[in-house]
Amino acid sequence: MTETNQTSQSLYQALWNSADILRSKMDANDYKSYLLGMVFYKYLSDKMLFYVAETMEEETDDLNEALATYRKYYEGADSHDDLVDVVKDEMSYAIEPDLTFTALVNQINEGRFQLESLAQGFRNIEQDDELFENLFEDIDLYSKKLGATPQKQNQTIAAVMKELAVLDVAGHAGDMLGDAYEYLIGQFATDSGKKAGEFYTPQPVARLMTQIALSGREEVQGFTLYDATMGSGSLLLNAKRYSKSPNTISYFGQELNTSTYNLARMNMILHGVPIENQYLHNADTLDEDWPTQEPTNFDGVLMNPPYSAKWSADSGFLQDPRFSSFGTLAPKSKADFAFLLHGFYHLKQDGGVMAIVLPHGVLFRGNAEGKIRQALLEEGAIDTVIGLPANIFFNTSIPTTVIILKKNRRNRDVYFIDASQEFVKGKNQNIMNDDHIAKILEAYHKREDMDKFAHLASFEEIKENDYNLNIPRYVDTFEEEEVAPLSGIVQKINETNQRIDQQTAELKNLLGQLVGTTPEAQEELEKFVQGFKG
Repeated sequence: MTETNQTSQSLYQALWNSADILRSKMDANDYKSYLLGMVFYKYLSDKMLFYVAETMEEETDDLNEALATYRKYYEGADSHDDLVDVVKDEMSYAIEPDLTFTALVNQINEGRFQLESLAQGFRNIEQDDELFENLFEDIDLYSKKLGATPQKQNQTIAAVMKELAVLDVAGHAGDMLGDAYEYLIGQFATDSGKKAGEFYTPQPVARLMTQIALSGREEVQGFTLYDATMGSGSLLLNAKRYSKSPNTISYFGQELNTSTYNLARMNMILHGVPIENQYLHNADTLDEDWPTQEPTNFDGVLMNPPYSAKWSADSGFLQDPRFSSFGTLAPKSKADFAFLLHGFYHLKQDGGVMAIVLPHGVLFRGNAEGKIRQALLEEGAIDTVIGLPANIFFNTSIPTTVIILKKNRRNRDVYFIDASQEFVKGKNQNIMNDDHIAKILEAYHKREDMDKFAHLASFEEIKENDYNLNIPRYVDTFEEEEVAPLSGIVQKINETNQRIDQQTAELKNLLGQLVGTTPEAQEELEKFVQGFKG
C-alpha cells in the first residue's frame, strides 16, 4: 500500500472540517459521538477492504478497487465462507460489501443511500465480537437533532460521510489516525469547555507524566499501566511513545461515563493495542474497587481525576483496604485524596511509580486531608511535587500540581519543582512545549536544588512546615525589582509632563474648531471650552 503524502496537519483539518455540518445542530459534547463514531466505522471498513485485497493478492490503494475484489469473493459460492472466516479470524468482524463505508458513500453519490444501512452496519459489528459490544450505542442516527424528518436526518449523516470519504484513514503509517483522533478530542474539549474537557489531559502534561512513570523502565516487557479515571484513554496510550516494547504493555482503565468509556475502547483499537492487552471497565472508581483480580498492582499508575469532586465518604469506606490504613476519609466535598489513595493502593510495592494531577489545595488543606498527607509523608510515599502553570487545561484555568508517589522508598525527602512559569501564552490556553517538559524532566532526574526552580526538602524541613507542601514554602521564586536611579525617575516624570502638555494643546486646538448647530449649543460649547482652559 502506498503511503499517503497528506500531512498530519491537513488530515487534522479535514477531520475538523467534517464537524462543520453538525456544529450548527448540537453542541460539541453531542456531535463528538457522531463524528468520532463514523471515523471509527470508516477505519474498520477501510482496514478490512485493504486486508482482503492484500490477502487475495490483488493489493491496491484504491478503496473502490478493494471493494470490487471483496464483493467478487464474498459473492462467490466457493469462496464466501472461507473468506468470511479468514476476515473474522483476523479482524474479529466482517462487514457486508454493501454496508462498507465505501459502498455507502457510493450510494450517497447515486442518491439511493438509506440511513438504516449505516445503522445495520453498526449493529452487525457490535454483534460480531464482545470487543465491539455496545460500541456505537451513543450514536442515535434517528435523533431529531440531526433533522426534524427522517429525510433531513438522512441528508445530515450523508453530508458528514461525504466529508469523511476523502480521508485516507487506513493508509497512514503508524498511529497517525489514532493521533488525529486525539487531536479531535482535544479540539472538542476546547470547543465545549468543561463538559468535554472532563475526559482529556493536554498532551504535554500526559507526556510529562508518562515519561516519569516509565523512566528507567523503557526496555521492560509486559509493563502494566493503570488509569482509574481514564477518560478517552489518551493518558494511558502515551506509553506507546516511550516504551521500547509497546506491544507488550497491558492497559488497565476504568471510566464512569459510558460515552467516554466507549471512546476509550475505540481509541485503543485505533492505536493498534492488541485485544488481549486491553482491560477496560465501565464503573465508578470510588464506589467499588477495581480491579480485584490479578493483577491488582501495577508498574505505573497515571491519573487525572475530576478536581474536587463530591463523593459519598460513607463510614463503611473506613474498612475499605484502599483507605483503612489512613484512619480517615477524604471529605465529601473534595474526593481528591480518595482518588489518590485508590491509585496508590494499586501501585506495585517495588519499583511502581504513580503520577496524578490535582489542584494545589491538596498540598496544604488541613483536617482529614492534612492527616492523610502527613501519613503519606511519614511513609515516604510522596516523592516529587511539580507545580504546573495556570490555564493549561481545557476545563479549568486554575494551576495544578503533578504529585509523584512511590512505595518502599529508602528516605522521606520530597523534591519540589516550580514549573509555574514554564509556558508560552496561547490564544485560549497557556501551552507547555517540549523545552518546558525537558527542563522539568532534567530536574526530576538530577534531584538537585536549582535557583528559583527546584528544591530537595528533607523530611525534617517538611515536618517543621507542619507537613504543608505548598510549593512557595520550598522554592523561592521572588525576584527583587531593580531600583531605578533618581536622575532616571526625574527624566521620566519630565517626559510624561511634556507629553501631557503636548496632548492638552492638541485637544484645545480641536475644541476650538467645534461649532454649535444652534445658538444655544454654541453658547454651551463656548462655556465648556472656557471652563476647560480654566
